[in-house]
Amino acid sequence: METDIRILVVDDFEPFRDFVSSTLKKLPEVQITAEVSDGMEAVQKAQELRPDLVLLDIGLPTLNGIEAARRIRELSPRSKILFLSASDSKEMVEAALRLGAHGYVLKLDAQRELLAAVESVVQGKLFVSTTLAGRDLAAVTHVGIHNPDYRSQNLRTARHEVGFFSHDGWFLEEVTHFVGNALEAGNTAIVAATESHRNSLLPRFGAYGVDIGRAAELGRYIALDAAEALSTFMVNDVPDPVRFIKTFGDLILSAAKAVQGKNSRVAVFGECAHLLWAQGNTEAVIQIEQLGNLLVNEYDVDILCGYSLDRFHGTMDGLIYQRICAEHSAVHAR
Repeated sequence: METDIRILVVDDFEPFRDFVSSTLKKLPEVQITAEVSDGMEAVQKAQELRPDLVLLDIGLPTLNGIEAARRIRELSPRSKILFLSASDSKEMVEAALRLGAHGYVLKLDAQRELLAAVESVVQGKLFVSTTLAGRDLAAVTHVGIHNPDYRSQNLRTARHEVGFFSHDGWFLEEVTHFVGNALEAGNTAIVAATESHRNSLLPRFGAYGVDIGRAAELGRYIALDAAEALSTFMVNDVPDPVRFIKTFGDLILSAAKAVQGKNSRVAVFGECAHLLWAQGNTEAVIQIEQLGNLLVNEYDVDILCGYSLDRFHGTMDGLIYQRICAEHSAVHAR
């Protein structure tokens, strides 16, 4: 890769920007010229700095990434564009590549693919995330995809997801959507949350036409305190795998009995890991997330883990953010 590659990083989520910056430092040829958090500022900085490469999110405030990319191409036509997005929508990927972007990397793949993507795009090659393999992307059928890990395979089903939210309202909105959709579809849901979050969620389920009281009576909605759940499997500040699997395994089996449909599923939302992060016990956080993967494999459940950064007025270290993302099949950030 040529020397002095000047990069503009655009993402409205600070922990992810920190992760990108720390990852790019592994390439001595790279110079990060600026980091910005909204689409309009990205356009202004691109015009001012004329970077070699723009790493661009799609879900940006003031101006979305697609429109920002369109304007950047007009104002700084020599700047290559590599999208880093949480969206795996076929339409979104095609729209991004159709307007002339040189690559599209899913945030869940960024840990293992970002550096390779940057090197490929700088060389004028097209790079698309491995996870998007198997998609019939009309926008790239005329171009070879430069990704050694790109294989013909179906898109991985997202079943263990994580959400990072800078505002408590967004946190509650995402959880309501996740649990409400499950109940509305006739499935069951388990919520391990703080008391304030559990109380705040209850009135929100009405928008889904769900009688939450009746669902609880039938065993289709099981709510428990996250701190109390932690006390059942934490030993000397470390999660005990056997106790963890028993605690949640018993809950999942109980919830599954409430719905006997052939295609019924159990949805699990938890913020146990979030509480451990707030306590500074980051190694336990990673172990909890790894145990969550065991639950998914053992019981075939859908899991959403939530981190409300606003609630504890904290910021998440980029490395921890990266490690948490690596344990999940989909990442949401607002």
